[in-house]
Amino acid sequence: MPTAVPPERPVFLYDGDCAFCTTCAQFVERRIPTAAAVTPWQFADLDSLGVAQDDVEAAVVWVAAGRRPVAGPVAIARLLVDAGSFWRPLGWLLDLPPVRWVAWPVYRLIARNRHRMPGGTAACSLPQAERDRLGSP
Repeated sequence: MPTAVPPERPVFLYDGDCAFCTTCAQFVERRIPTAAAVTPWQFADLDSLGVAQDDVEAAVVWVAAGRRPVAGPVAIARLLVDAGSFWRPLGWLLDLPPVRWVAWPVYRLIARNRHRMPGGTAACSLPQAERDRLGSP
């Protein structure tokens, strides 16, 4: 496996094949002033970022130079802290252990049901290998 190359700026990876995830990413790009590159994992060089495909298939991932990648609500917390302004305290709150402990089951529930969420499609419910087999974009 190649050595991970730290990104010049943070990277927030999401599932670009999922309409719900893409809608959420578009919200981030429009409303949350993060310095991160908000990128579908399908268009990222995961090896150079030091992230496994299994990890990005399971949850959003935050990658920043000098830190290990984090996923799910912790990744969202890092994105909010990076955005500053009134987003920063929300990120700190989300990263507090009691809140984070509750956030993970909620995150997993949403991830398992993202095809039922606003903007979600049936393709969102399929595992990545199944989407690849069916030829999803």
